[in-house]
Amino acid sequence: MYIPASGRGAAVSPRLNLAPASIRPNCSLNAPTCTEVYESLGYQGVYTGHDEPSLLFYDNRPGAGNAMVYTLTLPKDPSKLPAQDGTRGTFNFQLHPAFWFGMAMCDSQSFPEFTLTCTPDSDGNIFNSPDPLAPDYIGRHPGTAFMELQFYAPGWIPWPPGDSCDATQWCAALNIDSLSANANTGQANNPACLAQVGIEPVNFAFVTKSGAAHAPANPVEATLATYTPDPNLDLFMNSGDSIQVAMHDTSDGFQVVLTDTTTHRSGSMTASISNDFGQVKFDPSGNGCTNVPYAFHPMYSTSSEDTRVPWAAHSYNIAFSDEIGHFEYCNGISGEGGLCTQDGVHDTDATVAPSKNEDDVYCFDGAASTRIAITGCFGSDLDFDGPEYSFNWPGTNPNPAKDAQFHARPIQFSSPLFTIGSGSGTGTQANYQRVAFEADLPRIEFASIPPCIRTHKTPGPGCVNPPTGASFYPIYTAGTAADGSCVWQLGGIYIPGTTNTFGGTSTSEYGPILQLFYPDTGGITTYLFEDFHNGLSNNPCPASA
Repeated sequence: MYIPASGRGAAVSPRLNLAPASIRPNCSLNAPTCTEVYESLGYQGVYTGHDEPSLLFYDNRPGAGNAMVYTLTLPKDPSKLPAQDGTRGTFNFQLHPAFWFGMAMCDSQSFPEFTLTCTPDSDGNIFNSPDPLAPDYIGRHPGTAFMELQFYAPGWIPWPPGDSCDATQWCAALNIDSLSANANTGQANNPACLAQVGIEPVNFAFVTKSGAAHAPANPVEATLATYTPDPNLDLFMNSGDSIQVAMHDTSDGFQVVLTDTTTHRSGSMTASISNDFGQVKFDPSGNGCTNVPYAFHPMYSTSSEDTRVPWAAHSYNIAFSDEIGHFEYCNGISGEGGLCTQDGVHDTDATVAPSKNEDDVYCFDGAASTRIAITGCFGSDLDFDGPEYSFNWPGTNPNPAKDAQFHARPIQFSSPLFTIGSGSGTGTQANYQRVAFEADLPRIEFASIPPCIRTHKTPGPGCVNPPTGASFYPIYTAGTAADGSCVWQLGGIYIPGTTNTFGGTSTSEYGPILQLFYPDTGGITTYLFEDFHNGLSNNPCPASA
Protein backbone atom coordinates (compact mmCIF):
# COMPACT_ATOMS: atom_id res chain seq x y z
CA MET A 1 0.00 0.00 0.00
CA TYR A 2 0.97 3.65 -0.29
CA ILE A 3 2.52 5.00 2.92
CA PRO A 4 2.43 8.80 3.06
CA ALA A 5 5.60 10.50 4.23
CA SER A 6 3.79 11.91 7.24
CA GLY A 7 2.28 8.60 8.31
CA ARG A 8 3.45 5.56 10.23
CA GLY A 9 6.55 4.10 8.67
CA ALA A 10 7.57 7.42 7.14
CA ALA A 11 11.00 7.78 5.65
CA VAL A 12 13.86 7.84 8.11
CA SER A 13 16.76 10.22 7.83
CA PRO A 14 19.56 9.25 5.42
CA ARG A 15 21.98 6.64 6.72
CA LEU A 16 25.72 7.00 6.99
CA ASN A 17 28.05 5.46 4.40
CA LEU A 18 25.63 6.03 1.54
CA ALA A 19 26.72 4.52 -1.74
CA PRO A 20 28.51 7.09 -3.90
CA ALA A 21 26.86 8.04 -7.15
CA SER A 22 29.53 6.15 -9.10
CA ILE A 23 28.50 2.88 -7.42
CA ARG A 24 24.70 3.12 -7.68
CA PRO A 25 23.13 1.78 -10.89
CA ASN A 26 22.76 4.91 -13.03
CA CYS A 27 20.21 4.16 -15.72
CA SER A 28 20.79 7.54 -17.36
CA LEU A 29 24.36 6.37 -18.03
CA ASN A 30 23.33 2.94 -19.35
CA ALA A 31 23.91 0.78 -16.29
CA PRO A 32 23.47 -2.78 -17.60
CA THR A 33 21.18 -3.71 -14.70
CA CYS A 34 18.44 -1.25 -15.74
CA THR A 35 15.12 -1.85 -17.47
CA GLU A 36 14.73 -0.59 -21.04
CA VAL A 37 12.38 2.40 -21.16
CA TYR A 38 10.27 3.59 -24.08
CA GLU A 39 12.28 6.80 -24.54
CA SER A 40 15.84 7.92 -23.84
CA LEU A 41 16.77 8.70 -20.24
CA GLY A 42 20.17 10.18 -20.98
CA TYR A 43 21.13 13.67 -20.10
CA GLN A 44 20.16 16.11 -22.88
CA GLY A 45 18.39 13.30 -24.68
CA VAL A 46 21.44 11.19 -25.43
CA TYR A 47 21.04 7.50 -26.10
CA THR A 48 20.38 4.93 -23.44
CA GLY A 49 19.41 1.41 -24.30
CA HIS A 50 19.70 -2.28 -23.63
CA ASP A 51 19.44 -5.12 -26.14
CA GLU A 52 17.03 -7.64 -24.62
CA PRO A 53 15.97 -10.62 -26.76
CA SER A 54 13.04 -11.97 -24.76
CA LEU A 55 10.62 -14.84 -24.38
CA LEU A 56 7.13 -13.91 -23.15
CA PHE A 57 4.59 -16.13 -21.37
CA TYR A 58 0.83 -15.56 -21.60
CA ASP A 59 -2.15 -17.07 -19.83
CA ASN A 60 -5.50 -15.48 -18.94
CA ARG A 61 -6.11 -17.65 -15.90
CA PRO A 62 -5.70 -16.03 -12.45
CA GLY A 63 -2.28 -16.66 -10.95
CA ALA A 64 -0.37 -16.46 -14.23
CA GLY A 65 0.75 -12.93 -13.41
CA ASN A 66 2.18 -13.44 -9.94
CA ALA A 67 3.31 -16.98 -8.93
CA MET A 68 5.48 -19.32 -10.98
CA VAL A 69 8.39 -21.77 -10.91
CA TYR A 70 11.15 -22.20 -13.50
CA THR A 71 13.95 -24.76 -13.69
CA LEU A 72 17.24 -23.19 -14.80
CA THR A 73 20.63 -24.64 -15.70
CA LEU A 74 23.43 -22.09 -15.32
CA PRO A 75 25.65 -22.08 -18.42
CA LYS A 76 29.26 -23.24 -18.36
CA ASP A 77 32.14 -21.36 -19.98
CA PRO A 78 34.18 -22.98 -22.78
CA SER A 79 37.52 -24.72 -22.28
CA LYS A 80 39.36 -22.08 -24.35
CA LEU A 81 40.03 -18.95 -22.32
CA PRO A 82 39.31 -15.57 -23.96
CA ALA A 83 42.23 -13.68 -25.48
CA GLN A 84 42.66 -9.97 -26.10
CA ASP A 85 42.81 -10.53 -29.86
CA GLY A 86 39.40 -12.29 -29.85
CA THR A 87 40.73 -15.50 -31.39
CA ARG A 88 39.99 -17.91 -28.56
CA GLY A 89 37.00 -18.62 -26.31
CA THR A 90 34.03 -16.37 -25.57
CA PHE A 91 32.89 -16.44 -21.95
CA ASN A 92 29.43 -15.80 -20.54
CA PHE A 93 30.34 -12.34 -19.20
CA GLN A 94 31.09 -11.27 -22.77
CA LEU A 95 27.75 -12.51 -24.11
CA HIS A 96 25.54 -11.28 -21.28
CA PRO A 97 26.49 -9.38 -18.13
CA ALA A 98 23.09 -10.48 -16.83
CA PHE A 99 20.04 -12.51 -17.78
CA TRP A 100 16.79 -12.34 -15.88
CA PHE A 101 13.23 -13.43 -15.14
CA GLY A 102 10.76 -10.51 -15.03
CA MET A 103 7.38 -9.44 -13.64
CA ALA A 104 5.41 -6.18 -13.34
CA MET A 105 5.09 -4.68 -9.83
CA CYS A 106 2.94 -2.06 -8.13
CA ASP A 107 4.68 1.22 -7.30
CA SER A 108 2.30 4.06 -6.52
CA GLN A 109 5.14 6.60 -6.73
CA SER A 110 6.11 5.61 -10.28
CA PHE A 111 5.01 6.46 -13.83
CA PRO A 112 2.39 7.44 -14.94
CA GLU A 113 1.70 9.21 -11.59
CA PHE A 114 -2.04 9.47 -12.20
CA THR A 115 -3.11 7.85 -8.92
CA LEU A 116 -1.57 6.90 -5.58
CA THR A 117 -3.50 3.62 -5.51
CA CYS A 118 -2.36 0.22 -6.78
CA THR A 119 -4.15 -2.93 -5.64
CA PRO A 120 -1.66 -5.83 -5.85
CA ASP A 121 -2.28 -9.07 -7.73
CA SER A 122 -5.28 -7.60 -9.55
CA ASP A 123 -6.35 -7.30 -13.17
CA GLY A 124 -8.22 -4.22 -12.05
CA ASN A 125 -4.86 -2.60 -12.82
CA ILE A 126 -5.22 -3.23 -16.55
CA PHE A 127 -5.47 0.19 -18.21
CA ASN A 128 -4.46 -0.45 -21.80
CA SER A 129 -6.55 1.77 -24.06
CA PRO A 130 -5.00 4.38 -26.36
CA ASP A 131 -8.15 6.53 -26.10
CA PRO A 132 -7.60 9.42 -23.64
CA LEU A 133 -11.37 9.56 -23.05
CA ALA A 134 -11.68 5.89 -22.15
CA PRO A 135 -11.91 4.89 -18.47
CA ASP A 136 -9.05 2.44 -19.04
CA TYR A 137 -6.80 4.95 -20.81
CA ILE A 138 -3.18 3.94 -20.31
CA GLY A 139 -2.40 7.35 -18.82
CA ARG A 140 -4.67 6.46 -15.88
CA HIS A 141 -2.70 3.27 -15.18
CA PRO A 142 -1.61 2.70 -11.56
CA GLY A 143 2.06 3.40 -10.94
CA THR A 144 4.21 0.54 -12.16
CA ALA A 145 7.68 -0.86 -11.54
CA PHE A 146 9.37 -3.80 -13.22
CA MET A 147 11.08 -6.62 -11.33
CA GLU A 148 14.09 -8.41 -12.79
CA LEU A 149 15.60 -11.38 -10.96
CA GLN A 150 19.06 -11.05 -12.47
CA PHE A 151 21.87 -13.63 -12.66
CA TYR A 152 25.47 -12.37 -13.02
CA ALA A 153 28.21 -14.22 -14.85
CA PRO A 154 31.56 -14.85 -13.14
CA GLY A 155 35.07 -14.10 -14.30
CA TRP A 156 35.44 -10.39 -15.06
CA ILE A 157 35.20 -7.06 -13.18
CA PRO A 158 33.96 -7.53 -9.58
CA TRP A 159 30.89 -5.84 -8.08
CA PRO A 160 31.11 -2.88 -7.71
CA PRO A 161 31.61 -1.27 -10.22
CA GLY A 162 31.42 -4.37 -12.43
CA ASP A 163 28.95 -7.21 -11.96
CA SER A 164 30.94 -10.41 -11.49
CA CYS A 165 30.49 -11.65 -7.93
CA ASP A 166 33.31 -14.14 -8.15
CA ALA A 167 36.01 -15.59 -10.40
CA THR A 168 34.08 -18.81 -11.04
CA GLN A 169 30.67 -18.65 -9.35
CA TRP A 170 27.37 -16.97 -10.23
CA CYS A 171 25.23 -14.81 -7.97
CA ALA A 172 21.76 -13.29 -8.33
CA ALA A 173 19.95 -10.16 -7.22
CA LEU A 174 16.40 -8.86 -7.01
CA ASN A 175 16.13 -5.60 -8.97
CA ILE A 176 12.97 -3.46 -9.06
CA ASP A 177 13.10 -0.48 -11.45
CA SER A 178 10.70 2.47 -11.29
CA LEU A 179 10.32 5.65 -13.34
CA SER A 180 10.06 9.02 -11.56
CA ALA A 181 8.03 10.87 -14.18
CA ASN A 182 4.44 12.03 -14.67
CA ALA A 183 3.20 10.88 -18.06
CA ASN A 184 0.32 13.33 -18.22
CA THR A 185 2.09 16.55 -17.17
CA GLY A 186 5.60 15.83 -18.44
CA GLN A 187 7.10 16.48 -14.99
CA ALA A 188 10.06 14.54 -13.66
CA ASN A 189 11.12 14.32 -10.03
CA ASN A 190 13.01 17.31 -8.61
CA PRO A 191 16.56 17.92 -9.92
CA ALA A 192 18.25 17.19 -6.59
CA CYS A 193 16.61 13.79 -6.36
CA LEU A 194 17.36 13.01 -10.00
CA ALA A 195 21.00 13.83 -9.32
CA GLN A 196 21.01 11.45 -6.35
CA VAL A 197 19.16 8.37 -7.65
CA GLY A 198 18.35 9.12 -11.30
CA ILE A 199 15.03 9.20 -13.10
CA GLU A 200 14.88 5.38 -13.09
CA PRO A 201 15.65 4.52 -9.44
CA VAL A 202 16.48 0.88 -8.70
CA ASN A 203 15.78 -1.15 -5.56
CA PHE A 204 18.57 -3.74 -5.41
CA ALA A 205 19.34 -6.67 -3.10
CA PHE A 206 21.45 -9.77 -3.63
CA VAL A 207 19.75 -13.11 -3.02
CA THR A 208 21.05 -14.19 0.38
CA LYS A 209 21.22 -17.50 2.17
CA SER A 210 19.21 -16.14 5.09
CA GLY A 211 16.74 -14.08 3.07
CA ALA A 212 17.87 -10.90 4.88
CA ALA A 213 19.35 -8.07 2.85
CA HIS A 214 22.82 -7.16 4.07
CA ALA A 215 22.24 -3.45 3.41
CA PRO A 216 19.29 -1.20 2.52
CA ALA A 217 17.79 -2.14 -0.84
CA ASN A 218 16.11 1.19 -1.58
CA PRO A 219 18.04 3.63 -3.78
CA VAL A 220 17.86 6.56 -1.35
CA GLU A 221 19.49 4.78 1.61
CA ALA A 222 21.62 2.24 -0.27
CA THR A 223 25.22 1.93 0.90
CA LEU A 224 28.33 0.53 -0.68
CA ALA A 225 27.46 -2.78 1.02
CA THR A 226 24.18 -2.90 -0.95
CA TYR A 227 26.14 -3.51 -4.15
CA THR A 228 29.04 -5.52 -2.72
CA PRO A 229 28.52 -9.30 -2.79
CA ASP A 230 29.46 -11.22 0.34
CA PRO A 231 30.24 -14.95 -0.08
CA ASN A 232 29.41 -15.50 3.59
CA LEU A 233 25.91 -14.07 3.17
CA ASP A 234 24.91 -14.36 -0.48
CA LEU A 235 23.96 -17.46 -2.47
CA PHE A 236 26.78 -18.36 -4.84
CA MET A 237 26.13 -20.96 -7.57
CA ASN A 238 28.33 -23.00 -9.88
CA SER A 239 28.21 -23.10 -13.65
CA GLY A 240 26.19 -26.14 -14.67
CA ASP A 241 24.13 -26.19 -11.48
CA SER A 242 20.40 -26.84 -11.73
CA ILE A 243 18.39 -24.09 -10.02
CA GLN A 244 14.71 -24.06 -9.12
CA VAL A 245 13.52 -20.47 -9.45
CA ALA A 246 10.30 -19.85 -7.48
CA MET A 247 8.60 -16.44 -7.48
CA HIS A 248 5.42 -15.54 -5.62
CA ASP A 249 3.75 -12.94 -3.44
CA THR A 250 3.69 -12.93 0.36
CA SER A 251 2.06 -10.67 2.93
CA ASP A 252 5.46 -9.04 3.46
CA GLY A 253 6.16 -8.50 -0.23
CA PHE A 254 7.10 -10.24 -3.44
CA GLN A 255 9.56 -13.08 -2.82
CA VAL A 256 12.06 -15.05 -4.90
CA VAL A 257 13.47 -18.38 -3.70
CA LEU A 258 16.41 -20.06 -5.44
CA THR A 259 17.07 -23.72 -4.68
CA ASP A 260 20.29 -25.16 -6.07
CA THR A 261 19.32 -28.81 -6.50
CA THR A 262 22.91 -29.69 -7.44
CA THR A 263 24.54 -28.43 -4.23
CA HIS A 264 21.39 -28.46 -2.07
CA ARG A 265 21.94 -24.82 -1.08
CA SER A 266 19.23 -22.19 -1.24
CA GLY A 267 18.65 -18.48 -0.89
CA SER A 268 15.85 -15.95 -1.07
CA MET A 269 14.97 -12.29 -1.09
CA THR A 270 11.69 -10.55 -0.23
CA ALA A 271 10.87 -7.04 -1.44
CA SER A 272 9.79 -6.09 2.06
CA ILE A 273 10.00 -3.13 4.39
CA SER A 274 12.15 -5.21 6.75
CA ASN A 275 14.70 -5.55 3.95
CA ASP A 276 14.57 -1.77 3.47
CA PHE A 277 12.87 -1.78 0.09
CA GLY A 278 11.20 1.52 -0.62
CA GLN A 279 9.75 3.99 -3.06
CA VAL A 280 11.36 7.23 -4.11
CA LYS A 281 8.72 9.83 -3.31
CA PHE A 282 7.60 11.68 -6.42
CA ASP A 283 8.04 15.30 -5.42
CA PRO A 284 8.72 17.52 -8.47
CA SER A 285 8.68 20.72 -6.42
CA GLY A 286 10.91 19.38 -3.65
CA ASN A 287 14.64 19.71 -3.19
CA GLY A 288 15.82 16.20 -2.39
CA CYS A 289 14.95 12.50 -2.19
CA THR A 290 12.64 10.90 0.35
CA ASN A 291 12.50 7.15 0.85
CA VAL A 292 8.99 5.83 1.50
CA PRO A 293 9.29 2.33 3.07
CA TYR A 294 7.32 0.06 0.75
CA ALA A 295 6.65 -3.63 0.22
CA PHE A 296 6.52 -4.34 -3.50
CA HIS A 297 3.82 -6.73 -4.73
CA PRO A 298 2.97 -8.08 -8.21
CA MET A 299 0.80 -5.78 -10.31
CA TYR A 300 -1.46 -8.27 -12.08
CA SER A 301 -3.31 -11.54 -11.56
CA THR A 302 -2.94 -12.78 -15.15
CA SER A 303 -0.34 -12.42 -17.88
CA SER A 304 -2.15 -11.42 -21.05
CA GLU A 305 -1.15 -9.18 -23.93
CA ASP A 306 -2.81 -6.33 -21.98
CA THR A 307 -0.66 -6.65 -18.84
CA ARG A 308 2.02 -4.12 -19.71
CA VAL A 309 4.45 -1.86 -17.93
CA PRO A 310 3.26 1.47 -19.41
CA TRP A 311 6.76 3.00 -19.50
CA ALA A 312 8.78 0.05 -20.79
CA ALA A 313 10.02 -0.52 -24.33
CA HIS A 314 8.98 -4.17 -24.16
CA SER A 315 5.32 -5.16 -24.19
CA TYR A 316 5.45 -7.78 -21.44
CA ASN A 317 4.65 -8.72 -17.89
CA ILE A 318 5.96 -12.29 -17.37
CA ALA A 319 9.13 -12.85 -19.37
CA PHE A 320 12.65 -14.19 -19.59
CA SER A 321 15.25 -11.90 -21.15
CA ASP A 322 18.93 -12.00 -21.90
CA GLU A 323 20.83 -8.73 -21.50
CA ILE A 324 23.27 -8.65 -24.41
CA GLY A 325 25.32 -5.99 -26.22
CA HIS A 326 27.42 -4.93 -23.23
CA PHE A 327 30.95 -6.01 -24.10
CA GLU A 328 33.59 -4.88 -26.59
CA TYR A 329 37.30 -5.56 -26.66
CA CYS A 330 39.48 -2.50 -26.00
CA ASN A 331 43.29 -2.24 -26.09
CA GLY A 332 43.69 0.89 -23.98
CA ILE A 333 41.54 2.88 -21.56
CA SER A 334 41.56 6.37 -20.04
CA GLY A 335 41.07 4.92 -16.55
CA GLU A 336 38.94 2.38 -14.71
CA GLY A 337 35.33 3.01 -15.69
CA GLY A 338 36.46 5.47 -18.36
CA LEU A 339 36.69 5.59 -22.15
CA CYS A 340 38.46 3.34 -24.64
CA THR A 341 41.52 5.09 -26.07
CA GLN A 342 42.60 2.29 -28.42
CA ASP A 343 39.96 0.25 -30.21
CA GLY A 344 40.02 -3.50 -29.78
CA VAL A 345 39.50 -6.28 -32.28
CA HIS A 346 36.40 -6.13 -34.49
CA ASP A 347 35.53 -2.62 -33.27
CA THR A 348 34.95 -0.84 -36.56
CA ASP A 349 32.97 2.21 -35.34
CA ALA A 350 31.90 2.39 -38.96
CA THR A 351 28.10 2.30 -38.86
CA VAL A 352 27.69 5.12 -36.35
CA ALA A 353 30.14 7.86 -37.25
CA PRO A 354 33.65 8.29 -38.60
CA SER A 355 34.90 9.36 -35.15
CA LYS A 356 36.37 6.78 -32.79
CA ASN A 357 35.19 5.47 -29.41
CA GLU A 358 31.64 6.79 -29.57
CA ASP A 359 30.18 3.66 -28.00
CA ASP A 360 33.26 2.48 -26.08
CA VAL A 361 32.48 3.61 -22.55
CA TYR A 362 32.55 2.20 -19.01
CA CYS A 363 35.84 0.44 -19.76
CA PHE A 364 38.07 -1.62 -17.47
CA ASP A 365 41.61 -2.94 -17.60
CA GLY A 366 42.15 -6.68 -17.51
CA ALA A 367 44.23 -6.26 -14.36
CA ALA A 368 40.99 -5.44 -12.48
CA SER A 369 39.37 -8.75 -13.44
CA THR A 370 38.51 -11.52 -11.00
CA ARG A 371 39.88 -14.15 -13.43
CA ILE A 372 40.02 -13.39 -17.16
CA ALA A 373 42.56 -10.61 -17.71
CA ILE A 374 41.16 -8.98 -20.83
CA THR A 375 40.48 -5.28 -21.27
CA GLY A 376 37.07 -4.26 -22.52
CA CYS A 377 34.11 -1.93 -22.31
CA PHE A 378 30.79 -2.47 -20.57
CA GLY A 379 28.64 0.19 -22.26
CA SER A 380 25.98 -0.50 -24.86
CA ASP A 381 27.38 -1.62 -28.20
CA LEU A 382 25.72 0.97 -30.44
CA ASP A 383 27.14 -0.35 -33.69
CA PHE A 384 26.54 -4.06 -33.00
CA ASP A 385 30.13 -5.15 -33.65
CA GLY A 386 31.05 -6.78 -30.33
CA PRO A 387 31.57 -10.55 -29.83
CA GLU A 388 27.89 -11.05 -28.92
CA TYR A 389 26.92 -9.99 -32.46
CA SER A 390 29.03 -12.64 -34.16
CA PHE A 391 29.17 -16.42 -34.28
CA ASN A 392 30.39 -16.71 -30.69
CA TRP A 393 27.19 -18.11 -29.17
CA PRO A 394 26.54 -21.72 -28.21
CA GLY A 395 25.23 -23.64 -31.18
CA THR A 396 26.78 -21.44 -33.88
CA ASN A 397 29.39 -24.03 -34.92
CA PRO A 398 27.96 -27.20 -36.50
CA ASN A 399 30.92 -29.16 -35.07
CA PRO A 400 29.86 -29.96 -31.47
CA ALA A 401 33.44 -30.41 -30.23
CA LYS A 402 34.59 -27.07 -31.66
CA ASP A 403 31.45 -25.39 -30.37
CA ALA A 404 32.12 -26.59 -26.83
CA GLN A 405 35.78 -25.59 -27.05
CA PHE A 406 35.21 -21.99 -28.05
CA HIS A 407 31.62 -21.21 -27.01
CA ALA A 408 29.85 -21.19 -23.66
CA ARG A 409 27.09 -23.70 -23.05
CA PRO A 410 23.59 -22.25 -23.43
CA ILE A 411 21.37 -20.90 -20.71
CA GLN A 412 18.67 -23.58 -20.44
CA PHE A 413 15.39 -23.03 -18.63
CA SER A 414 11.95 -24.56 -18.56
CA SER A 415 8.71 -22.82 -19.33
CA PRO A 416 7.33 -21.57 -16.02
CA LEU A 417 4.61 -23.44 -14.19
CA PHE A 418 2.19 -21.02 -12.55
CA THR A 419 -0.10 -21.54 -9.59
CA ILE A 420 -3.72 -21.29 -10.70
CA GLY A 421 -5.81 -18.78 -8.82
CA SER A 422 -3.26 -17.74 -6.21
CA GLY A 423 -0.26 -15.46 -5.92
CA SER A 424 1.08 -17.41 -2.96
CA GLY A 425 2.77 -20.16 -4.93
CA THR A 426 0.72 -22.93 -3.30
CA GLY A 427 -1.94 -24.80 -5.27
CA THR A 428 -2.43 -26.49 -8.64
CA GLN A 429 0.29 -25.76 -11.19
CA ALA A 430 -0.23 -25.33 -14.90
CA ASN A 431 1.72 -24.46 -18.04
CA TYR A 432 1.22 -21.13 -19.75
CA GLN A 433 -1.03 -21.42 -22.77
CA ARG A 434 1.02 -19.39 -25.26
CA VAL A 435 4.36 -17.67 -25.74
CA ALA A 436 5.87 -14.89 -27.83
CA PHE A 437 9.35 -13.91 -29.00
CA GLU A 438 10.30 -10.24 -28.73
CA ALA A 439 13.42 -8.18 -29.45
CA ASP A 440 13.59 -4.44 -28.74
CA LEU A 441 15.94 -3.70 -31.64
CA PRO A 442 13.86 -0.78 -33.04
CA ARG A 443 14.26 0.94 -29.68
CA ILE A 444 18.06 0.79 -29.83
CA GLU A 445 18.86 1.26 -33.53
CA PHE A 446 19.14 5.06 -33.44
CA ALA A 447 22.80 4.91 -34.34
CA SER A 448 22.28 2.84 -37.48
CA ILE A 449 22.79 4.35 -40.93
CA PRO A 450 20.10 4.90 -42.07
CA PRO A 451 18.58 5.41 -38.59
CA CYS A 452 15.52 3.58 -37.31
CA ILE A 453 12.70 6.14 -37.33
CA ARG A 454 10.24 4.96 -34.66
CA THR A 455 7.81 7.87 -34.49
CA HIS A 456 6.26 7.93 -37.98
CA LYS A 457 3.25 5.98 -39.22
CA THR A 458 5.68 3.56 -40.82
CA PRO A 459 9.10 2.70 -39.40
CA GLY A 460 12.29 3.92 -40.95
CA PRO A 461 14.51 1.74 -43.14
CA GLY A 462 17.02 1.36 -40.29
CA CYS A 463 14.55 -0.68 -38.19
CA VAL A 464 15.97 -4.05 -39.20
CA ASN A 465 16.54 -7.50 -37.77
CA PRO A 466 19.33 -8.54 -37.52
CA PRO A 467 20.70 -5.07 -36.70
CA THR A 468 23.12 -3.31 -39.02
CA GLY A 469 26.67 -4.28 -38.07
CA ALA A 470 25.77 -7.69 -36.64
CA SER A 471 26.85 -10.86 -38.41
CA PHE A 472 24.68 -12.93 -36.05
CA TYR A 473 21.82 -12.31 -33.62
CA PRO A 474 20.92 -15.01 -31.03
CA ILE A 475 17.61 -16.86 -31.17
CA TYR A 476 15.60 -19.04 -28.80
CA THR A 477 15.33 -22.71 -29.64
CA ALA A 478 13.57 -25.59 -27.91
CA GLY A 479 15.59 -28.61 -26.89
CA THR A 480 15.53 -31.77 -24.83
CA ALA A 481 17.24 -31.83 -21.43
CA ALA A 482 19.05 -34.86 -20.02
CA ASP A 483 15.89 -35.92 -18.18
CA GLY A 484 13.84 -35.77 -21.38
CA SER A 485 11.99 -32.55 -20.52
CA CYS A 486 11.66 -29.64 -22.91
CA VAL A 487 13.90 -26.63 -22.29
CA TRP A 488 14.39 -23.21 -23.86
CA GLN A 489 17.90 -22.16 -24.85
CA LEU A 490 19.49 -19.11 -26.47
CA GLY A 491 22.16 -19.14 -29.16
CA GLY A 492 22.39 -20.78 -32.59
CA ILE A 493 20.67 -23.69 -34.29
CA TYR A 494 23.34 -26.33 -33.57
CA ILE A 495 22.90 -26.74 -29.82
CA PRO A 496 22.84 -30.52 -29.19
CA GLY A 497 19.33 -31.81 -28.52
CA THR A 498 17.59 -28.96 -30.37
CA THR A 499 14.09 -29.91 -31.51
CA ASN A 500 12.67 -26.61 -32.83
CA THR A 501 14.50 -23.57 -34.25
CA PHE A 502 11.36 -21.49 -35.00
CA GLY A 503 12.52 -20.64 -38.49
CA GLY A 504 16.22 -20.71 -37.69
CA THR A 505 16.92 -16.98 -38.06
CA SER A 506 16.31 -13.91 -35.94
CA THR A 507 14.19 -12.44 -38.74
CA SER A 508 11.79 -15.36 -38.76
CA GLU A 509 11.73 -15.90 -35.00
CA TYR A 510 11.18 -12.38 -33.67
CA GLY A 511 8.66 -11.55 -36.38
CA PRO A 512 7.29 -8.26 -37.67
CA ILE A 513 7.79 -4.84 -36.15
CA LEU A 514 5.41 -3.94 -33.31
CA GLN A 515 3.92 -0.52 -32.64
CA LEU A 516 3.07 0.30 -29.02
CA PHE A 517 1.25 3.30 -27.57
CA TYR A 518 2.18 5.36 -24.52
CA PRO A 519 0.56 8.20 -22.53
CA ASP A 520 2.00 11.61 -23.28
CA THR A 521 1.82 15.16 -21.96
CA GLY A 522 -1.57 16.80 -22.18
CA GLY A 523 -3.63 13.60 -22.25
CA ILE A 524 -2.58 12.43 -25.68
CA THR A 525 -1.23 9.14 -26.95
CA THR A 526 2.16 8.61 -28.58
CA TYR A 527 2.72 5.66 -30.91
CA LEU A 528 6.21 4.18 -31.20
CA PHE A 529 7.82 1.25 -32.98
CA GLU A 530 9.66 -0.42 -30.11
CA ASP A 531 10.02 -4.15 -30.80
CA PHE A 532 9.93 -7.02 -33.21
CA HIS A 533 7.26 -9.38 -31.89
CA ASN A 534 6.06 -12.84 -32.86
CA GLY A 535 3.19 -14.23 -30.80
CA LEU A 536 2.39 -17.95 -30.95
CA SER A 537 -1.04 -19.41 -30.29
CA ASN A 538 0.43 -22.20 -28.17
CA ASN A 539 3.28 -23.09 -25.83
CA PRO A 540 5.52 -25.39 -27.91
CA CYS A 541 7.82 -26.25 -24.99
CA PRO A 542 5.68 -27.03 -21.93
CA ALA A 543 7.33 -27.85 -18.63
CA SER A 544 6.86 -31.17 -16.89
CA ALA A 545 4.25 -30.57 -14.20
